[in-house]
Amino acid sequence: MCRHLAYVGPACALGEVLTRPEFCLVRQSWAPRRQGHGTVNADGFGVGWYAEGDPLPARYRRTGPVWADASFADLCRVVRSAAFLAAVRDATDGCAGGEAAVAPFTAGRWLFSHNGAVTGWPASVSEVAARALSARELLEVEARTDSALAWALVRHRLRDGAAPARALSRVAVQLAGAAPGSRLNFLLTNGRTVAGTAAGESLWYLHRPGASLTVASEPHDADPGWRQVPERHVLAGDAAHVELILLEEL
Repeated sequence: MCRHLAYVGPACALGEVLTRPEFCLVRQSWAPRRQGHGTVNADGFGVGWYAEGDPLPARYRRTGPVWADASFADLCRVVRSAAFLAAVRDATDGCAGGEAAVAPFTAGRWLFSHNGAVTGWPASVSEVAARALSARELLEVEARTDSALAWALVRHRLRDGAAPARALSRVAVQLAGAAPGSRLNFLLTNGRTVAGTAAGESLWYLHRPGASLTVASEPHDADPGWRQVPERHVLAGDAAHVELILLEEL
C-alpha cells in the first residue's frame, strides 16, 4: 500500500503541497488517516516534477522513509513547479525493493504511480503480462513489482494512442479480471492533465476551477472543497475541468 498525490496549477514550491499542510504526504507516510491496508509507508518515496521550459520531468527517489531525508525537505523548500506527482511506499509482499521500485515511474513526459496491490502477485498476472507485452517491453520493466508491471501495461496503451483515462481504466479492469480483489488506484500526469482510478482504495480531488487540480489518496487539509472519487471510477481532468467516468465505460 502507498499514498500518492498529483498536482497541476500555478507554479508553487513543492513543500506548499507536500510538506506544509497539516495532513501532508510526509505525515501520511507515518500517520495516514484513510489507508485501508498497512499502517506505515516507509519503504521508499519519490517525487517527479516539471521545470519551466522542459517537457520531461525530473525525479528524486529514495528507498528509506521520507521523514528521515533532510535533502527532501530542502528540495521541497526551493523547487517550484506547476505540476508534480509524489508518492510514499509501503512495499507489497513478494515485490522487489530498491530505488527502481519506487514511484513515480516515468517514460517521456509521463509520471505514474500505483497505490494498492495485485493479489496473488506475480503468478496471477503472468499470463496477462506475456499476452499484452512484447519481449522488449518486459525487459524494460524497471523493477520486479506489481506497480512497475502496471506501469508497463499502461505505457503500452499510451504508446498505442490511448487517452490517459482510458489507458488507466483498461489496465485496472484487465488486472482486476486476472487477480480479483486487487487494489488498483493509479495516478498519471503529463504535466498538464491528471488521470486517476479509484479501485479498492480511496481517491480524493480538490478542484479550483480555472486554477488548480490536486488528486490524492486522502485530503491533506480541512478544505471543504475536497471530493471523493466514487469506487470503480476514473478521474480525468486539468485545472479547468474534471470528469468522473465508470471504469467499464472507457
